[in-house]
Amino acid sequence: MFTYLDSIKGFLRERPGYLKYGPDKLSVRLNAPKDLCETALKQVREELKTPSPLDTFLDNNNINKNSVDSVKYWQTQSGDLRYSIVSKNTALDRYAEAKEILEEFVASYSPKVPKKDYDKLNNPVALEISLPDLHYGKLADMSTKELEDLYLEKIFDLVQKAEGLQIERFILPVGNDGLNSEGLRQTTTKGTPQHDNASWKQTFRGYWILLVSTIDYLSRIAPVDVVIISGNHDYERMFYVGDVLAAWFKFNENVEIDNGYEHRKYLEYGVNMLMFTHGDTEKMSDLPLIMATEQPEMFARTYHHEVHCGHLHKEMVNEYRGIKVRFLPSICPNDEWHKRMGYEASRTAQAYIWSKNRGLEGYLQSNVKYKF
Repeated sequence: MFTYLDSIKGFLRERPGYLKYGPDKLSVRLNAPKDLCETALKQVREELKTPSPLDTFLDNNNINKNSVDSVKYWQTQSGDLRYSIVSKNTALDRYAEAKEILEEFVASYSPKVPKKDYDKLNNPVALEISLPDLHYGKLADMSTKELEDLYLEKIFDLVQKAEGLQIERFILPVGNDGLNSEGLRQTTTKGTPQHDNASWKQTFRGYWILLVSTIDYLSRIAPVDVVIISGNHDYERMFYVGDVLAAWFKFNENVEIDNGYEHRKYLEYGVNMLMFTHGDTEKMSDLPLIMATEQPEMFARTYHHEVHCGHLHKEMVNEYRGIKVRFLPSICPNDEWHKRMGYEASRTAQAYIWSKNRGLEGYLQSNVKYKF
């Protein structure tokens, strides 16, 4: 039977701020007998010392009370309480959880490859193999399979041409519009419509498998530093590709994947400092100062500095105060829009030879054969 005491206790549960006051103030506020107010205060204070059924449920299920956004509950016929908890996890929390699941899944297939012992080299070099702007999945005169074969052919050709060099490690920038679109919506990151030759699932999986094959091949020769660079066509999806690669090569001690959050990536090798960026957002003449400002300690330790960009699909070099900014060519075929606009550039792949002690000593080139 509901009593006056229950009514006072109900008031205190709804307005727990009154629990810090004495029975006199509560008596005046409710116009209730002082002794009843004193009893109600004592009972509710004791009650709050005992965890509620909801608190017990959260503790048993490792749910942080601060992360709970809303709670729905009901009572079964047997009298047991049931809860539906909605968490207010941020997008970053959800991404972290998805990333952990992805890494566990992919790592389960990742081979364990111990670090190889390499002979000490008298004239060590790093060979940077850069094939930007592949636009994998673009509707063009080449099928996806033909583009994959061309990509691997250029990788093999450049490595073969480097025979005789004492390659200490490979530098492999990947991305720079490695994928043609952001996938399901078939647009660039900013929303420009694109024509793809396969579904977003097929292009995503096909592209990262192509990169796995490439990295696996190079890592049998020398360690590989893989640098993930997002472009204006694939800014989101290239980050996802980077996480797949990081998980796949998690146990391969000969492969390093740089898929950091930064838009511009940096790599130090001996006396050389390289910046990698797509080149669609910064002014070309500002890039050397950006390099020195973002990585001042690396800049001070090194003597040879270059910035390597994609985006333009053609070779272009400018030098600012001794720092070269290079836009690298692409092997990507033209689509219908580029043909209609009259855009044309030499389709070629390049590999840069970085001496550990003397800086850039030249580059190798592998041209795409024209069909007559």
